[in-house]
Amino acid sequence: MIEWTGYIKIFTALLAIVNPLGIIPIFVSLTEGMKEDERKQTARTASVTVGVVLVAATLIGKPLLLFFGVSIDSFKVGGGILLLLMAISMMQARHKHSNQTLEEAAEAEEKESIAVVPIAMPLLAGPGAISTVIIYADVSFQPVHLGMIILSSLLVALVTWLSLKTANPISRVMSRTGINIAVRIMGLLLAAIAIEFISGGLAKLLPGLAGLSMS
Repeated sequence: MIEWTGYIKIFTALLAIVNPLGIIPIFVSLTEGMKEDERKQTARTASVTVGVVLVAATLIGKPLLLFFGVSIDSFKVGGGILLLLMAISMMQARHKHSNQTLEEAAEAEEKESIAVVPIAMPLLAGPGAISTVIIYADVSFQPVHLGMIILSSLLVALVTWLSLKTANPISRVMSRTGINIAVRIMGLLLAAIAIEFISGGLAKLLPGLAGLSMS
């Protein structure tokens, strides 16, 4: 178990990575022409998918790593690098666009339902969010700890639903510049978390390096 402030940090980290505010312009564009009920259904389906993916990663992420023979410390370094790249993109206000290829965007326009792909995956619950819950879940195997991570994941899914449900009003109130400013701030926070993951993983993989830094 970790202190309760640590779980606030986990929730904040997940919220910054999922970044439901940054997806609003894309969501509005992809759902243009939909009826209000269809738009709400899309928001609900995408949010539920985000919750399911994060909870599943929390519960079976570590066993999958063990199955493939990947150590959690190596995963921390790899996940940290991925988060750092995402943070850099966010600070340049192009995070969500970088997660979606041109082919996926074209396919999304042709789909009757785009809630799961590409909105939920990979734009919201992508590799960065999945890596984060796996790394935090490895801190402790106590049921209460895993339950708190699952609760954080579900809260992020709830915030995502509220953001997507009110995407049109938010986009009218906040300009694109305002959204970009918020995304850059979240990117700065994510960069700090990424450095923690990388340094923590390297300290275990290269203990001599950690001892050298202390001398």
